[in-house]
Amino acid sequence: MLGKILLTLAVMVIAFFFVRQRDIKEKGSPARSTLAPAKSKEKAVKPDDHNLSADLRLGAYMFLALVIGLGAALYYFQWQDDHSILTVRLHSDGQAEATVYQIYKFELKERSFTTLDGILVTVASSERMEVEGL
Repeated sequence: MLGKILLTLAVMVIAFFFVRQRDIKEKGSPARSTLAPAKSKEKAVKPDDHNLSADLRLGAYMFLALVIGLGAALYYFQWQDDHSILTVRLHSDGQAEATVYQIYKFELKERSFTTLDGILVTVASSERMEVEGL
């Protein structure tokens, strides 16, 4: 989790410096301070800058919508996969036939599982577990 946050911050810093370098190349000097009076800013803004700003804003909103949509889709598909029903067969040494259980995929642990009925089953070391549907 910390790695994802650091990667995001690194991308933001690189993007900031990239945009700043582009502004320096276009204008010939670094961007003006934000403390400058508002009147001088209004006079210095060109009509083309408004179109570029609107295009960038639209692109940012579209990218945000895409990221949120992809995140929601991935979450839904993960939830759908976790709620698929599996069949578990437990073979004991003393029994001729296996005991069959139906479980959700996310309920399957290493040595235990919870059935659809809510029964917690712990598998003994002498039992063999077969999972169908993975």
